[in-house]
Amino acid sequence: MSLCSGFSRLLSAGIGSLPFHSPFFQHRDSAEAPLPFSFLRSPSIRNRNSRRETHASLCASARGRAKRPLGILKRLPTISPSFSSRTNIMTSPFVVESPDVKYTPDFIEARYSYPTAQVCQENGVTKVKPSSTDVVFRTERRVPKLGVMLVGWGGNNGSTVTASVLANRLGLSWMTKTGRKHANYYGSLLQASTVCLGSGPAGDIYIPFRDLLPMVHPNDIVFDGWDISSLNLADAMHRAQVLDWALQEQLRPHMENLKPRASIYIPKFIADNQEERADNVLTGTIAQQMAQIRQDIRDFKSSSGVDKVIVLWTANTECFCDAQPGVNDTADNLLQAIECGLDVSPSTLFAVASILEGCSYINGSPQNTFLPGVIQLAVQRRVFIVGDDFKSGQTKIKSVLVDFLISSGIKPVSIVSYNHLGNNDGKNLSAPAQFRSKEISKSNVVDDMVQSNPILYGPGERPDHCVVIKYVPYVGDSKRALDEYTSEIAMGGTSTIVIHNVCEDSLLASPIILDLVILAELCERIRVTVAGDSEPEPLHSILSLLGFLCKAPLVPEGAPVVNAFFRQRAAIENLFRACVGLPPQNHMQLEHKTRRTWPCAKQAPPTPEPQRLGRPPPRRPPLT
Repeated sequence: MSLCSGFSRLLSAGIGSLPFHSPFFQHRDSAEAPLPFSFLRSPSIRNRNSRRETHASLCASARGRAKRPLGILKRLPTISPSFSSRTNIMTSPFVVESPDVKYTPDFIEARYSYPTAQVCQENGVTKVKPSSTDVVFRTERRVPKLGVMLVGWGGNNGSTVTASVLANRLGLSWMTKTGRKHANYYGSLLQASTVCLGSGPAGDIYIPFRDLLPMVHPNDIVFDGWDISSLNLADAMHRAQVLDWALQEQLRPHMENLKPRASIYIPKFIADNQEERADNVLTGTIAQQMAQIRQDIRDFKSSSGVDKVIVLWTANTECFCDAQPGVNDTADNLLQAIECGLDVSPSTLFAVASILEGCSYINGSPQNTFLPGVIQLAVQRRVFIVGDDFKSGQTKIKSVLVDFLISSGIKPVSIVSYNHLGNNDGKNLSAPAQFRSKEISKSNVVDDMVQSNPILYGPGERPDHCVVIKYVPYVGDSKRALDEYTSEIAMGGTSTIVIHNVCEDSLLASPIILDLVILAELCERIRVTVAGDSEPEPLHSILSLLGFLCKAPLVPEGAPVVNAFFRQRAAIENLFRACVGLPPQNHMQLEHKTRRTWPCAKQAPPTPEPQRLGRPPPRRPPLT
């Protein structure tokens, strides 16, 4: 079997995917079409149907913006608990029957034994000591109305994610040269992937990832934000050139009244070529500008009626900032530096404003926003911070492929990554200081995988790793990526894998933005009690669990940095399984690997015929 075919099998085995004929992926043209339970259970959807609110009231804040009716959602049907016979997808809510799990109207409470193994050296002998810790997870069941404020709302990512949610909420479809397309959330971990719940009469039963715990549905998110460009969201969408024109025409009436708030613009932190866009900026001292950002958050929360606000940076990449003693090394020094007007980057000002308002803050760009003072402030205020840099395309593949190679005993010795793009992100990254921020976030993605195998790599040894990014305006948002992986194999041989990837950059980033804000909100409702604690505690303010979605995961001091794709995904899945009292997914399947008959063993269903996608092949005449 070749390396590439082995890699393909690894992907298919490691990432739960939902068949395209699943009812969860079918377009819903009528009120009679079945809908996933998480969509039905959303209180804001039900309330919106009963009150017949318009869609515009969910997107526009009360700052004098015109509210245009965007169509009323049809009343949703009820569905009875059932399984899809063809896909083993559960289409109803589940209840865990266990003495360790308790359901109340407000909480799901689960007792969990967390197993670990400590390794130590005693008298020249390596000893492994298994142990376990009793933990209680308590998850609030009420799903709040969530508001998301995007820094860079008028950019490619901001306009695209807003348009995507609107298109899904309205159930839009549009014609292209290859046929009719329907709005979906492909690329979202929560909305378009599945997890195995357990075994049923016909084999393993899968549910959408979003149904493991009560979560916000992306259709219910209310958007607002800031941008240094004054274009309304409809014109920003047109400028981005990401979505098909037929879809843009349908969305324009719903987006032209959405206008970003004025943002912080400090030219020295981004490329000079961004100056022409900066016509919507705040004035005054940086302390006054940060105070205005805080006021904007409060205004949005009160005018939109949301219960929570999460702030996410999806604006330009900034240059790296030095950690300076007396300036940004502690929370107090950082706040004093802002009052004195010292050099503080816009992303750090937004982070501080968000933390002071009690809102989780997510950094979707590679710069080092989270200086020591910001981290200390977040820990003091018990506010989540997440970073850094969306992991969407080339780096995500790298975190899978290098893990696959090293886990297979193959030694990558050279990794060369080249890509070019023509959107505004690429334009900003054409400046050396901004490119350096991106280069750092991309270059460290293989470190934990290399360090995990001292058989292949000696102390201090790592693969040669080169990252190149070029700005080519013509290709727009359609990023081209070329990767070459050269590895040493048995007996002095070498193997080279070359990947050419063409992708719509913002269409990969938009589902990640949704996953980040939904997961951050869910984590705000989780409390943990470890044996000996008197009160339940929230998760650590540095929400490293969301590192799965970031190129350079931010972790608490002393914690290991994990970039390997499947380890990161398993961490999210297994934590959520623990929250409902389910064991971690270990894939042992002992019932199928021993001679005895196990009570849980079930006959696996026959493999279904593969479903062909796209047009059927042309019928050929019989040979004569």
